[in-house]
Amino acid sequence: MNRTGLAIALAIAVVVGVLFGVYPRLDLAISAFFFDPHTGLFVVNAQPWVNHTRDAARYLIALIVAPAFLAVVGKVLLPRRRMLVGGRTALLLIATLALGPGLLTNGILKDHWGRSRPIDVKVLGGTDRFTPWWDANGDCPTNCSFVAGEASGAFWTLAPAALAPPQWRAAAYAGALTFGTAIGLLRIAGGGHFFTDVVFAGVFTFLLIWLAHGLIFRWTATRLSDDVVEWPLVKVGEAVRAALSAILPERKGKTGKLS
Repeated sequence: MNRTGLAIALAIAVVVGVLFGVYPRLDLAISAFFFDPHTGLFVVNAQPWVNHTRDAARYLIALIVAPAFLAVVGKVLLPRRRMLVGGRTALLLIATLALGPGLLTNGILKDHWGRSRPIDVKVLGGTDRFTPWWDANGDCPTNCSFVAGEASGAFWTLAPAALAPPQWRAAAYAGALTFGTAIGLLRIAGGGHFFTDVVFAGVFTFLLIWLAHGLIFRWTATRLSDDVVEWPLVKVGEAVRAALSAILPERKGKTGKLS
């Protein structure tokens, strides 16, 4: 998560944004490669292994982030115990997943950027008009094409990759990028998203992770310690334990009186 990565992400965004903004039908040409005009179908989309692969990708993402959630819950329940993973690690993983694939992709863009999916546009067997990536005024009412939600989730694995030991970090980044690209290609081949939907899903997710990682780990003015992150969880845990301690004796007392 250095300036080189930021420069590469911004360069990709500019090149793809300008090229596909000037020649928007490039998106159609890429999607048409996977479309069979004789059957009117995206052939890949009809394969049973596709849904299994998509499910497996979701399970993998859930498995990666699960220790962070368990660490937070464990700290609240047992505030004096050490967290399963460090407080900053848990914060980065949970926050970036919630704000990137969660809020930005699915909560804001996909429900407010009316770009229809390839499978829904007239040229590719649907009924909607095609719109370029920058045009939010398409025919899609909700859960639209821009940006790719599953690809955004897959590219989110750049967050845990950024926390890998230095000697493994390059390989972790390569694995996360490969995973995101593979899921994105699968969605393009199935008619679920255009090429630019996948590219910008990756760019936006990376930029959010880059910013969060800088705020939490890198920048002197804002970086946090594990103790600072864990302190509110300790206070919540102590409050919960105090409330339970106050309630349980009261119930015992009432039980004894009734008997």
